Amino acid sequence: MTIQLYDLAAAEDDRRFSPYCWRTKMALKHKGLEFETLPWRFTEKERIEFTGSTTVPVIVDGKRAVYDSFEIAVYLDEAYPSRPGLFEGTESRALSLFMHHWAVRSLHAPLLRAILLDLHRHLHEKDKAYFRESREKRLGGRLEDVGAEPKKWLAEFRGALEPLRPALVQNAFVAGKGPGFADYIVFGTFQWARSVSPLRLLEPDDPVFAWRERMLDLFGGYARETKGYPVWA
Repeated sequence: MTIQLYDLAAAEDDRRFSPYCWRTKMALKHKGLEFETLPWRFTEKERIEFTGSTTVPVIVDGKRAVYDSFEIAVYLDEAYPSRPGLFEGTESRALSLFMHHWAVRSLHAPLLRAILLDLHRHLHEKDKAYFRESREKRLGGRLEDVGAEPKKWLAEFRGALEPLRPALVQNAFVAGKGPGFADYIVFGTFQWARSVSPLRLLEPDDPVFAWRERMLDLFGGYARETKGYPVWA
């Protein structure tokens, strides 16, 4: 049976920008599972009410609904143990949980501010008022003021990536020689930006740039072929 994934969409159904949904899509590809994505918007909370969640990603696998990108990854490994693992043991799961919290606190905050106005511009009209109200409350100012200096926030984002660079010089992926859920956590952040903003996040000589290229090429170029802005070379 094909798994259904509720996936956050912009004004265009096929422009999918949630970093958390990207984690789940890459995880499903990693497991080699068939899935279909259902476009969902911020103001369509009633569509996923049956799951107990108000946010996506949400997957429906037969009679089972699971939400939260990390919990979905754990579920997929437990439900499909014969397929490639997202975590290699309990230590890998614990380290991936650390990567989740690091990405949310260190990467998402500056990147959101850097792409804020581009993101708002791409939203479906019915989502714009909700997004403005909720994000202005969270960020403490008008979108236009918070997002007025994208270069400043871009510099902070690039600086926050520093812990990854030596690891990616020694290994092809965050998880080691092959990709794991820790990679998908970080990669989702980049796909978030690429989906809605032409902002150049990395320089070509950055080890993170080469890693992102490898990630874009995974699974037959699945992520590279989705709607978004070109990755600057």
